[in-house]
Amino acid sequence: MRKLELLSPAGDMERLEMAVAYGADAVYFAGTSFGMRSFAGNFSPEELPKAVRYAHDHGVRCHVTVNTMPRNDEIVRLPEYLEQLGDAGVDALIVADLGAFTLAGKYAPHCERHISTQQSIANYVCAQAWFDLGAKRVVLARECSLEEIRVIRQKVDPGLDEIREIRDKTPPELELEVFAHGAMCVSYSGRCLLSNYMTGRDSNRGACAQPCRYQYALMEEKRPGEYFPVFEDEKGTYILNSRDMCMIDHLNDLMDAGVDCIKIEGRAKSAYYAAIVTGAYRHCIDDVAAGKELDPIWRDEVDHISHRIYSTGFYYGEPGQYVASSRYIREWQIVAKVESCDENGLAVCRLNNKFRAGDALEVVGPDVRPFPITAPIMADSDGNPLEEPRTPQMKFTIQLPKAVPPMSMLRRSVDLSPK
Repeated sequence: MRKLELLSPAGDMERLEMAVAYGADAVYFAGTSFGMRSFAGNFSPEELPKAVRYAHDHGVRCHVTVNTMPRNDEIVRLPEYLEQLGDAGVDALIVADLGAFTLAGKYAPHCERHISTQQSIANYVCAQAWFDLGAKRVVLARECSLEEIRVIRQKVDPGLDEIREIRDKTPPELELEVFAHGAMCVSYSGRCLLSNYMTGRDSNRGACAQPCRYQYALMEEKRPGEYFPVFEDEKGTYILNSRDMCMIDHLNDLMDAGVDCIKIEGRAKSAYYAAIVTGAYRHCIDDVAAGKELDPIWRDEVDHISHRIYSTGFYYGEPGQYVASSRYIREWQIVAKVESCDENGLAVCRLNNKFRAGDALEVVGPDVRPFPITAPIMADSDGNPLEEPRTPQMKFTIQLPKAVPPMSMLRRSVDLSPK
């Protein structure tokens, strides 16, 4: 059984550095064009080669998204962009459009071509067709079950579900990637038309307004201004609400189904999110690969980031409609990031959010099991005693109980969930 590759989001350089530090095998990000997350930080033509070099220096692969559905006036610019990505040393291109796939083979021949979930690959014939065209990997539709994935690899007895079937009926050289954590589009693998229709922002070209998260009511045409809630039962009024995916408790099943790589959604989310979720999955993947039980300390880290109620998506069958709540759960907040720390635990930090001496905090970092501290009196950059750092991004020193690596974080428990 092969060990799962962990693919983490990197919306900008800070998030890339955090994903690398916390254990990603590979990162995925976009340049300023042709990516599906226009509102992530993304990388300029000058920044992108530096990002690739940084990742490669740390043994981490780089996948760049070129997964929009370009129009005629856009695709004429694509060959030059692909050549830039190839020259930068990008390892793989994530593409959705067949024309973009063809151009990638011509203008970035040394980059692997991975087929985006935007292609909605849900059967082994489609996966095989992309392999025959030259694809190295397919990112399967989020509607696939675990058993369907396996049969995509090779033929098995009838009755197995989708993912296993895909695995079993396709060549072992074709890699299978699936989403394991993060937000779930309610449209078929993200091919959403609502955003463009309602707001003019095209989700298939990276500008989704997430209308599936809105709260809706019905209005009868002869009674304008009278709004009636839409509900299935007494618990809620949401007709398009979706939960977040979390498969951290089911990594064995993903490996058994023949998955090669699991992807964490979230290029537009924070550096804290990229670090914590990557670290949690890194340790749990390693535990599973070693035949150990999941360490609850690391497993529970996925509850320390902003998220909605978790589900397992379609992996174990139809998830059904969830109407209880669409609110995000935000119970932890990063207050500072460690920039350096000496062997005695004296750390230089940069402030993210205000806190004061006496506050109960937790410290977490790359390969650092979370541990509690009570914030002591600190010192400003001139060595003066500091009870409450207040200026955003200010540097200060704090004495920790032990040494921690750079990019460790101080956080506190605080309920920021919308009411």
